[in-house]
This record gives sequence, C-alpha cells and structure tokens, in this order.
Amino acid sequence: MDGLVDLVTFELLEQVADRGTVTAAAAAMGITQQAASARLARAEQALGVRLVTRAVTGATLTEHGGMVLEWATPVLEAARRAEISLEALRNQDSSVVIAASQTIAEYPLPGWLQTLRATTPAVQVRLISGNSAEVVEQVRRGAATLGFIERPEVPKDLRSAQVGADELAIVTAPDHPWAGRTISPDQLASTPLVIREQGSGTRATLEGWLEREGRSLSVPAAELTTASAIRAAARSGVAPAVLSIRAVEEDLAVGNLARTRIDGPEIRRPFTALWSAAGLNPTARALIDTAIAAETSRSHR
Repeated sequence: MDGLVDLVTFELLEQVADRGTVTAAAAAMGITQQAASARLARAEQALGVRLVTRAVTGATLTEHGGMVLEWATPVLEAARRAEISLEALRNQDSSVVIAASQTIAEYPLPGWLQTLRATTPAVQVRLISGNSAEVVEQVRRGAATLGFIERPEVPKDLRSAQVGADELAIVTAPDHPWAGRTISPDQLASTPLVIREQGSGTRATLEGWLEREGRSLSVPAAELTTASAIRAAARSGVAPAVLSIRAVEEDLAVGNLARTRIDGPEIRRPFTALWSAAGLNPTARALIDTAIAAETSRSHR
C-alpha cells in the first residue's frame, strides 16, 4: 500500500472538515500544525490532487478532499469499532452492545456515556454505528442489546422509548444566496440539496416533512453518508445541505456555514431508544435514563 493515504491522514481530513482549520485539526489529534500540513502535502502529492483549500478564514476540503473523506469514513468507523471491541474483550462481564444512528453516535451519545461512566466506571460499550434502518436490523437480529434511532417511524415489533428530540437545519456556504434568509417549502423542495442517503433518519425526516407540506424532495445534488462530508460539501458551495442542528452548531458559530430558515413549521424528529421483547439489562436501562435526563436538560437551556 505504499503511496496511498493512511488512517491518520483520513482522520486528519475528517478533523479539518469538522473544525475548519488545519491548526485546530492538528490540536485535536495531538500533533503539530507543521506535522499535519506535511502529512496533507504528502497525501496530495501521492494522489495528484488538492485535498484541502486554505484561506485566511480557515481551511475547507476540496471536492476531491470530500470524495476521499466519503470513501474513508467506513474505514475509520471500522477501525474505531475494532478498537472498542478489543477493549470490551477485556471486560466482557460489564460490556453492552449499542447500535446508534450516526448523528446520535457522533453527538449526544458520547456525552451520555461519559455521564454514565461517572457513576458506573466499569461499564464497557461496544458501539455499532450506521443509519437508522441499519440500527433497527441490528436490534432485531440480536446483534445489539440497545439501539438509538433518529427517524419518525418506530418499528412496531420492538419496544421503544423516546429519549429526546432534534431539529434539522438548512445550511449553506456563507456567500450562498440563501444565507441568512427565509425560504418557502417550494424553494426547499425544488432545489437539489446535499443530503444523507436513503435509510437515514435525516433523509426520512426531511421527506416526511415535505410530504406533510404537500411536496416531494428534488433529485439531490449529492447523497453522502456522513455529516462531515455533507458539511464539507456545503462549505465548498456545492449546494445547500440539511443536517442536525447539533452537527453544524460550531460551523454556524464561527461563520463557516450560514443558516437558512424555513417559512413553515420546524423540521424536527425524535431520538428513540429501541430494544427487543427480551428486555434490557441494568446497564442498558441506566443508559436510557441518562439519555432522557441529558436531553431534558438540553431542551430547557
């Protein structure tokens, strides 16, 4: 595999997409900015394309960089699952297998687990991440003890409890004509968007909202499987994007993305815990209680 991009470089691209600068990405990974820049330069030389565009305001992935990140994300997720699984192997008696949709796995779940571990330090979690449809199947097959999904439809053959709620936000590059404006449902429906793939809770929520408004989704400008890749595409000006507000809060705060409001009801969806009729062990029940408490606290801010 000489000359190809390695896992560390994949993670560096992910961090640049998330944090908006090479310096911040390097700090998050515990390396110097010089080391990060050198690694990106080597990758660009090996691939023969630019991966990152740097400007005074920060750094964004190029179209090629976004493509590489899209392809690399399953590799990164597999490596992280393996790391979690190997750690759980040492603590089988106190481990619990959780399947979580990608938004939940990336944003609220780490905080829920941190809170749970503060009171139950021995808890070990093996995480399976995928879209909401994949999570449902993992719980049905018994591959996961507990699942968390983010789509409105809840399967009737599984037990469930709503633990919180989430809002979807329409975001664009700061110089897009929609930036800071309010648009109509017609404009949203007729415009090609950068969105998640079929089976994701984000896609199902958006399509359900448009259907209730008497409209349907236009053919997407791009279908991507991760929030990082969608944010990078939106920042690069590919098209407006629709994502969880949690996925774009930092970008909105620093001006890497701009929000567009909708002339109509908010686009919201529940966060739901799922489990089989066989029931839950005490650790899984404690995690549900922790999630409900954390989401209730967030809603009261």
